[in-house]
Amino acid sequence: MTRHEEQDDAGRQRGRRSRVLKAAGLTLAAALVVGIGTAGWAYWHLNDNIKSVDIDNALGDNRPAKAVTAPSPSGSASASPLPTEAVNILVLGSDSRSGEENQALGGGDSSGARSDTAMVVHVDAGRTTATVVSIPRDTLVTRPSCPLSDGGSTAVAYGVMFNTAYSVGGPVCAVKTVESITDVRMDHYIEVDFSGFAKLVDALGGVTVTTDEDIDDDDSHLHLAAGTHHLDGTRALALARTRHGIGDGSDLGRIGLQQTLVKALLQQIASTDLLTSPTELYTVADAVTGSLTTDTGLDSLAALMELGQSLKGLSAAHLRTVTMPVVAAPSDPNRVVAREPAASELWASLR
Repeated sequence: MTRHEEQDDAGRQRGRRSRVLKAAGLTLAAALVVGIGTAGWAYWHLNDNIKSVDIDNALGDNRPAKAVTAPSPSGSASASPLPTEAVNILVLGSDSRSGEENQALGGGDSSGARSDTAMVVHVDAGRTTATVVSIPRDTLVTRPSCPLSDGGSTAVAYGVMFNTAYSVGGPVCAVKTVESITDVRMDHYIEVDFSGFAKLVDALGGVTVTTDEDIDDDDSHLHLAAGTHHLDGTRALALARTRHGIGDGSDLGRIGLQQTLVKALLQQIASTDLLTSPTELYTVADAVTGSLTTDTGLDSLAALMELGQSLKGLSAAHLRTVTMPVVAAPSDPNRVVAREPAASELWASLR
C-alpha cells in the first residue's frame, strides 16, 4: 500500500469514528432531552393532580391565633432549612358513595361525598412526635356560620352532627367548625379521597394490620378473622369504612380501626425504599397527589415534599392516637357530645 493510500485509509477511519461519535452524541442528547422532558411532564402532572381551597382567604382573621414559635438559635436556620415549628393539620377522609366503582369498594347507596373521617394532627416542635385526635362524626356540635363561595353564608346551627359542616359548606366550614369547638388554629387542611386512599395502599404494596376481634360487616364488604392480615387497597378501605361489624356498631369502633390504619400506613411508608425505584416512586406520588385536596399553602408538589421531608423523623412509634373524649348525648343515645372538662383539656394541650 502506498503512502497516499495509507493516508486515505486513515482519513476514512477518522471519518467513521467522527460519524460514530456524532451519532452517539446525538443519541445521548436525545436521551437527555427525552429524560428531562419526561421528568418535566411528570412533575407537571403530579403538581396538576393537587386540588386546593383558599381557606385562609375565606375565613379571614376571625380565627384562633397562630401558635407563637420560638426563634431558632443563631445559625440553625441555614443548617436546617426545613420547617421545625409545631403544626396543626385538619385531615378529612371524604367518602364518595356514588358510582359503581365506589359502591364496589364498599360505599353505600347514597350520593355525594361526606366527611367520614376527621383527625386533627398536631405535630410537636421538632417534628419527631405527633398526636392524632379523632373527632367522631356523630358528635353534636354548634356549627358556626360559614362563608360560601357565592358570597353568602350558612346559618348557625345548634346540636347538629359534626360532619354536617362539610356537607353544607365544604372544607372551609369543616375547618371553621373544628376551630370553633377546639379553639386551635388549623395551619393546614388535607382532604383524602377514600378511593384514592385505596390506590395509595396498593401502590405501597399493601398494609399490615392486627385486629383484636373478628370483623363481619356486609355493609363494608369486609370479613376478617381476629389476627394479623396484610391488606390490599380494597380491603384497607373496607376496614376504614367498617363500623357495624365490630363493638357496638358505633362510630367509635370505626375510629379505632382508622387509627390502626394510619399507623400501619406510616410503617409501610417507612419500610418501602421508594428512592431505589423511580417508577414505584412515581406510582405512589401519583396516587397521593391524585387523592388530595389541600389548603393553598400545600397545593404544590414542592410544598408537599417540604412537609414530608420535615416529618421524616416521625415514626409510628412516636405517633399518639386518641379520640376526643365524648359521652352519649342526652337528647339522642345514638349521638355523642364532648365530655368536659376532658375535651377542653385535650385541645388546650395542643395549642
